[in-house]
Formats: sequence, C-alpha cells, structure tokens
Amino acid sequence: MTDLQLTRARAEQGHAEAQYNLGLMYDDGLGVPQDKAEAARWYRLAAEQGHRWAQFNLGVMYHYGRGVPPDQAEAARWYRRAAEQGDAPAVSWLRAMAKQGHAGARKCFSRRH
Repeated sequence: MTDLQLTRARAEQGHAEAQYNLGLMYDDGLGVPQDKAEAARWYRLAAEQGHRWAQFNLGVMYHYGRGVPPDQAEAARWYRRAAEQGDAPAVSWLRAMAKQGHAGARKCFSRRH
C-alpha cells in the first residue's frame, strides 16, 4: 500500500490524526487533486474527535469560505474549541474577530479568554 492508501484506510477507520493528515493533503493538493470541500470534510471528522489542529483549520475554512460556505459564527466555534486546548493561533483569531465585532467571537472570547 502507498502512504496515501494507508492514510485513507486509517482515516476511514476513524483515526483523527489520519483524518487530519488527509484533510491537509486535500487542502494543499499533496498527492491528491486539491479539493477544499473534501479537505473540510476530513478536518471536520478529526475536529469532532477533538483534534485541535483540525479544529483550527476547519475554523479557517469557515472564516474564508474555503470548501464550505463562509460562516463567521461557525469559524468562531471551531477556533474556540481549538483555543480551549491551548492553540495559540486560535486564541489570536478569536481576539481579532472579537475586535472586528463578530458576536460569536465576542461571546466565546468573553467566556474563555
């Protein structure tokens, strides 16, 4: 089996790290055709299992509407989940969103940060 096949098999078995890695591969077009929607799908599976980097990347996807419809509240929700696990970039993004007046970020930021 190739690395891609092994990663996909593990991802399909529910391994969060493999799901995150497959998301990265689709996000950047590494060994697969670039597909932002497919990247978001794999990030979501890993994020729902608590993978903080997947949570942050999924927040970015929603923030900019890459592979998913743009949704600032959803972006803030995923940034918050990553920030709660100590992800410093997620905290920075939440702060920036709160300063720009995004209600979801202000709510998250006032509760946790």
